[in-house]
Amino acid sequence: MSSPIDEKVLIERAKEDKDAFGQLYELYVDRIYNYVYYRTGNVADAEDLTAKIFVRAMKHIPRYQDKGVPFSAWLYRIAHNLVANWHRDNSRRQMVALDDITHWHVGDESPEFATQLLEDKSLLLDAIRRLPTDRQELLILKFVERLSNAEIGDIMGRSEGAIKSLYHRTLLSLRDDLRERHGTDSVSTPSRTRSLFRRPFSSRR
Repeated sequence: MSSPIDEKVLIERAKEDKDAFGQLYELYVDRIYNYVYYRTGNVADAEDLTAKIFVRAMKHIPRYQDKGVPFSAWLYRIAHNLVANWHRDNSRRQMVALDDITHWHVGDESPEFATQLLEDKSLLLDAIRRLPTDRQELLILKFVERLSNAEIGDIMGRSEGAIKSLYHRTLLSLRDDLRERHGTDSVSTPSRTRSLFRRPFSSRR
């Protein structure tokens, strides 16, 4: 839509008009699918869950209320819950599909760090996969979906301050993991790995 006002009008129409909801679907289906795929790592499951997410959204949109966060956060919240249920019902270990880390948006203001991230792709992927699920999801929402801390908090059911704290702890965990497993003090360790977490990730928010 051309402006937030247009989207608000469309949302109100979608509460009674399926065609209007279809326009919202077209606006957000790619983003929601992308998020679900990163959380499941499987195309078929991501497609199935994405369809279910929008069916649920269409069912509940008459009760949708604007609480000051983007409509997308409401959709991500539905997706968050359905993916969590999917993992639980299938007794799956929750993990993310991170093979194409080149699409992560670490921060335009830190090109040197972004380069290090790409160069240490395999080490970082292993470290990220060892993180608890909520921390993996936080990184996806921040670096793939490029959401604000407030939006992420709304999706994950936490305060903005709690998200900032979790983000900081996540970076420390990644740094400590790489140091412990790859011996950042070792002469044999590539210099780019030793300097990887010299300063924190740059945030776009």
